[in-house]
Amino acid sequence: MRAGPATGEVCPTLAEDLLRGADAIALFVFGDAKERRKVYYYASEAKVRMPTFRMGNVICARKSKLIGWIEQQEAAR
Repeated sequence: MRAGPATGEVCPTLAEDLLRGADAIALFVFGDAKERRKVYYYASEAKVRMPTFRMGNVICARKSKLIGWIEQQEAAR
């Protein structure tokens, strides 16, 4: 955490919000790194796509975007 500009409020750094690799995303979303295939499925083939992006060959996602995506799925029911 670091202080925000001129406010003194604590704001998260990008590194704290970034998940790098399918294992890290699977652990965050599904609770188990073994679910990494689901990450690839939801990122590319699913009807409702998981908000991911690539940095080179590495699949990445922001924790904040994933939480928002999950909340949208909950609200759609």
